[in-house]
Amino acid sequence: MPEIRTETMTVNMGPQHPSTHGVLRLVLVLDGETVLSAAPTIGYLHTGIEKTTEQKKWQQVIPLVERMDYLSAQSNSLAFCLSVERLLGVEVPQRTRDVRVLLAELQRINSHLVWLGTHGMEVGAVSVMLYCFREREQLLNINELLAGFRLFPSYLRVGGLREDLPRGFHAAVRAFLDAFPAKLDEYEDLLTTNEIYLKRTQGVGVISKDDAVAYSLMGPIARAAGVDYDVRKSFPYLGYDTYDFKVPTQTRGDAYSRYQVRLAEMRESVKLCRQALERIPPTGVFAIVDPRITPPPKDRVYTEMEALIQHFLIYSQGFTVPAGEAYVPVEGPRGEQGFYVVSDGSNRPWRVKSRPPSLLACQALERMIVGGLIADVIAVIGSIDVVMGDVDR
Repeated sequence: MPEIRTETMTVNMGPQHPSTHGVLRLVLVLDGETVLSAAPTIGYLHTGIEKTTEQKKWQQVIPLVERMDYLSAQSNSLAFCLSVERLLGVEVPQRTRDVRVLLAELQRINSHLVWLGTHGMEVGAVSVMLYCFREREQLLNINELLAGFRLFPSYLRVGGLREDLPRGFHAAVRAFLDAFPAKLDEYEDLLTTNEIYLKRTQGVGVISKDDAVAYSLMGPIARAAGVDYDVRKSFPYLGYDTYDFKVPTQTRGDAYSRYQVRLAEMRESVKLCRQALERIPPTGVFAIVDPRITPPPKDRVYTEMEALIQHFLIYSQGFTVPAGEAYVPVEGPRGEQGFYVVSDGSNRPWRVKSRPPSLLACQALERMIVGGLIADVIAVIGSIDVVMGDVDR
């Protein structure tokens, strides 16, 4: 009887592929349909944003960091502002902190909606994408109301906010929060017990709790494996310790568990948004009163010389930051993210280095893919929610 011939096949998946959430290349070695090895190749989208920040004044860095992870823009700018404010030794007013909490949680919902819609579409649930983008459009409308921009508002500033909340902001956010829980129920009706979705996600892309810790994974990926870590609880910032919310976890560590965690996170974010909205008066202080950093309040009278100095410092030269280094992490939609900021005492950063959760997730891709089927590679990539702009900085 002739010997059965077996051989492996090496194939490229990407870098241009509709299911790689950006420009990601995977070199897969296959035995039939089983993946024997997977080597992620990154760098195709490299923007040089971290290096570019060294040529910008401190406030000018904000539009750059928002474009690293374009689905968590305001979480990025928040993390950068917190690190610079620590170097400056300043703390923004309570109302400003509450506004930042509200915007960060709306951004989390926004990001998770994009994830759920695209992930559902990739495993065959096309309708879910249409549902999720319907709600996401409302959040983009809120951004436009707030700052005039939909995707990259650049509304947060070192020292506070760009300007006060617009009229109608509270009503728009409240209308969204009132309607959104029912929309979450719709998503769950479509997916949670859907037989096809269960077969595509349960037991797929499994990573253990120990491996999640070893790979430095955080956010929904780690919490789906049982790692009970959330920056908002472990290292509270913006007064998160005064808010009532839970950190959802699962134990199986598969794609379905990551879906469950993100759905539960959106419900917790709605709770946080409601609490923050109740704390925020429609008008009030939106930035620190410090002429070195922020423009003067409109109700304060300045002499002509003071006004000239203020204009020169803020709008022409920017402000200087004392020499030193700082890192203040936040809990972004994909886990802990932050910016290690180094100042040499000038009006520009000496170094800005980000902690990108998407890069760490890409590290663990091989662990999640090897041993599974090539058809499951799509479900795994979708479930970890990588944004390649966050990987290739």
